Amino acid sequence: MLIRLSPSSLKDGRWHEYVVRFVLGGAATVVTGLIAKRFGAAVGGLFLALPAIFCASVTLIETHEIRRKRHEGLAGDRRGREAAALDSAGAAIGSIGLLAFAAVFSLLVQSGVAIAFVMAMEAWLTISVSAWWIRRKLRITTARRRVGRSEANLRANRPLASSPPR
Repeated sequence: MLIRLSPSSLKDGRWHEYVVRFVLGGAATVVTGLIAKRFGAAVGGLFLALPAIFCASVTLIETHEIRRKRHEGLAGDRRGREAAALDSAGAAIGSIGLLAFAAVFSLLVQSGVAIAFVMAMEAWLTISVSAWWIRRKLRITTARRRVGRSEANLRANRPLASSPPR
């Protein structure tokens, strides 16, 4: 799967689904602000690490995929779970990049906010794209190994052409 932007997917959603996303995202931001006000910025920052609309997005992605497959006459449950899992994997990879952003920014902020921000963005981009690429390569390698083992099993269980019939 290649990284790409697809604005055409916006038409797949219904207006109330977008309202749910924005309301839940806003609510998560407000709750995080209240936690930060009550317990301090360090604790509030831990809650900011959870993407504000991730939970709503994953459920909506699953629902859209199931709806799309049912429209084609298929159940779609498995495809919905797989699409949500793929989005979750992307969020996890992005979180690794976010961790790199936070580390670089905290190390460089004393030398200037602008330079710290630019360097932290560069770290986020580099780590996120690298993690995505590594995951993609590992999936391809694992799939090839799995296919290779399956073919070897088939050959081992297949009778030879020269063997006498049973």
